[in-house]
Amino acid sequence: MTPDTVVRLVAARCLSYPDERLHEELPLLRRALGGSPGGLGAFLDHVERTPLLDLAAHYTDTFDTRNRRCLHLTWWTDGDTRRRGLSLVGIKRTYREHGLEFDSDELPDFLPAALEFAAAHEEPGTTLLQEHRAGLELLRLALAAADTPYLRVLEAVCGTLPGPSPRTREEAKALARSGPPRELVGLEPLGPGVELPWPTVPRPERTPV
Repeated sequence: MTPDTVVRLVAARCLSYPDERLHEELPLLRRALGGSPGGLGAFLDHVERTPLLDLAAHYTDTFDTRNRRCLHLTWWTDGDTRRRGLSLVGIKRTYREHGLEFDSDELPDFLPAALEFAAAHEEPGTTLLQEHRAGLELLRLALAAADTPYLRVLEAVCGTLPGPSPRTREEAKALARSGPPRELVGLEPLGPGVELPWPTVPRPERTPV
């Protein structure tokens, strides 16, 4: 595995719902990062010193569509539109083209699942993440504004992608406009009443991509 794929794999675990397994796997995650833990190492330190119930509450509060902080990639590009269903089918097709059948209670655009795919298949995984780069960067900026330790994880994820990260929401939206034409519903401020499905308690045993 390359350093970038290791970062993606560890980040996928960090961005999953925190459970007892996360605490049990801390030594393994630290060993995987080796001598260059960076921001992910700091996040693992936070996990180690934080009670599990507090971690779970903070996770649920942080990744909330009402606060425009969501871990589902197509939410940022398609919002609550018919196009989102087509986008989800496209992601599942990408997994299938590389011999992986998505089998989970989660949606296939769930960021930890996409990161696991991008760790196992670096080139097509990078393409998938890059297609959703604007959403990832907007999430990163939203986490910075929320002053949450999860910012370190998103910074690490974005650091595995080519080019510098946008510094502002306007730059992130410009990045979206420079890519393939998409229905950029989620990139605009959401109006009242926009409530997308948000699983707050994924099942502990995930069979990802």
